[in-house]
Amino acid sequence: MDFTRLFEILEYQNLRFPREIALAGREQDGWRRWSTAELLAERDRLSRGLLHRGLLPGERVGILSHCGSPWWSIADAALLQAGMVPVPIHATARPDEIAYILRDAQLRACFVSNADMLAKLTASAALPETVIAFGDLEGAVPWQMLLEESANVPPETLAGLRATITPDTLATILYTSGTTGTPKGVMLTHANIVSNVKSVLTIVPVNPDVTALSYLPLSHIFERMVVYVYLAAGTPVWFADSVERLPETLRELRPHFFTAVPRILERSYERLLERRSRAGFLGKKILDWAMALGERYPFAGKHQMPVGYRLKLLLADVLVFRRWRRAMGGRVRGIAVGAAALQPRLGRLFSAAGIDVREGYGLTETSPVVSFNRFEPGGVHFGTVGIPAPGVEVRIADADAQGEGEIQVRGPNVMSGYWQLPEETAARFTPDGWLKTGDLGRFEFKRFLKVTGRKSEVFKTTTGKFVAPAFVEQQLLRSPYIDQCMALGLNQAFVGALIVPNFVQLEAWCRDNKVHWTAAPYMILNPKVEKLFRTEIEHLNEQHLGPIEQVRGFQLLAETWTPDNGLLTPTLKLRREAITERFASEIAAIFKPKRKQGDADNLPDN
Repeated sequence: MDFTRLFEILEYQNLRFPREIALAGREQDGWRRWSTAELLAERDRLSRGLLHRGLLPGERVGILSHCGSPWWSIADAALLQAGMVPVPIHATARPDEIAYILRDAQLRACFVSNADMLAKLTASAALPETVIAFGDLEGAVPWQMLLEESANVPPETLAGLRATITPDTLATILYTSGTTGTPKGVMLTHANIVSNVKSVLTIVPVNPDVTALSYLPLSHIFERMVVYVYLAAGTPVWFADSVERLPETLRELRPHFFTAVPRILERSYERLLERRSRAGFLGKKILDWAMALGERYPFAGKHQMPVGYRLKLLLADVLVFRRWRRAMGGRVRGIAVGAAALQPRLGRLFSAAGIDVREGYGLTETSPVVSFNRFEPGGVHFGTVGIPAPGVEVRIADADAQGEGEIQVRGPNVMSGYWQLPEETAARFTPDGWLKTGDLGRFEFKRFLKVTGRKSEVFKTTTGKFVAPAFVEQQLLRSPYIDQCMALGLNQAFVGALIVPNFVQLEAWCRDNKVHWTAAPYMILNPKVEKLFRTEIEHLNEQHLGPIEQVRGFQLLAETWTPDNGLLTPTLKLRREAITERFASEIAAIFKPKRKQGDADNLPDN
């Protein structure tokens, strides 16, 4: 049996490798597990319960959940096979964003995972006709009630609806994060997502013999598609109930594989730094040596590991890395990273520690994977987003002398268009049918794609030169002391940056350098801290940035940027306009001329 429609993946698993534990989710009294057969039965009952409630094929139904879960996956499959269109909503979406999605997609119903999500839905003041709870929740139709009501709809009715669904049927609408302007609903068909699932199955090491952990929101197409991959591969999936409990969940479940955003790897690295801060003199020296060794990990592409380095790595593994792996369960073989740029030093460090980290690139509009670094030898180059996925074509349009231009994509994974926006859809494609991603990039080592910036974010300084802020930001993030940053300089004489320090790393530095630590808002004003960042930036300017791109002024900020405070999108991208508005005075200070030469540390060199 093959699968061409998303809801057939469960049948595919049941025929090829039925699992006693296919999905598992945490409840208040422990883990609840579903076998493949139980998933199929509950999916079918839920579909018929939805039909009994009067929902019709083609109607849109929201899913608003605080985290991924088996209930999310079952609801998704139940909607898909009944011909209804799931519309995921990010848990971090603001009430006005939720209200917009409810109106724009004309949602007939919406699933909610708990009381908090019901409250967010209610606060949007645009409630759909029916609200369904994953459990038993006052003010919503209980999940169990729909299962019981399924007896009123014969199985033949559902079978008839399934037969009308083709691979080209609209499967889902996903609203883009909207770094600027109004979110757009991306329309993906069964064929779009299935093509990506089958493509990814050939390049990731998942199978019935490994266990996967899922903690990223299923409202993101990245994690949702990856869960489809797990199901198609027969890989048991355990859903974490919160990011905050991720370290203990890793130790409890001991998974072999999971997906991540770079911030999760950074937190794991920070925990290693916290361990360093508690170590004695010799312990600190050993950790510093091991981390420096890991960040020089040479295995990439066709480069073989030198014998001398391999011996040092074995010693580092005994002294440091083995314990680090145990903190993550001890069995993690691979981590697939997406959504934001990963610092190459972290990819090297984790891989040196025996945990293969591989970065990829994609968009909601491409279902999502466009390219991915491989797990096999010769298939990875740290600092790139890998090789185009099987069946996906990538070209660089209007390339300059360095081979850099707009990344354009063509393939069966590319969306059918934006919901009710024909003009915007047409504008997103070239006359010969390629999707314009809006991202800038080039190929390195012939076949490895490197993303260098966002076309719409490029700005021109008063020197008349163009600067891609994302590239500058990627170079600044090489510093372990910089957690977040945004490059600026439109119509200015030089490039400046807002910088949120990595306060865990900064506190460790203060401790080592006898600088009294107080609180973040005070530390960013400390002259010694400012000097540290000036030195870091001068080094990055010299080593990694061209003369026009070099950062000549900066301001340190104490407030971390998050989706909750509106400064990041739900997929953790910078909301540049919101950041610019929030920190207008700090930005003005960067570019304000100084009166005295002695105060001109943050001005461009003359």
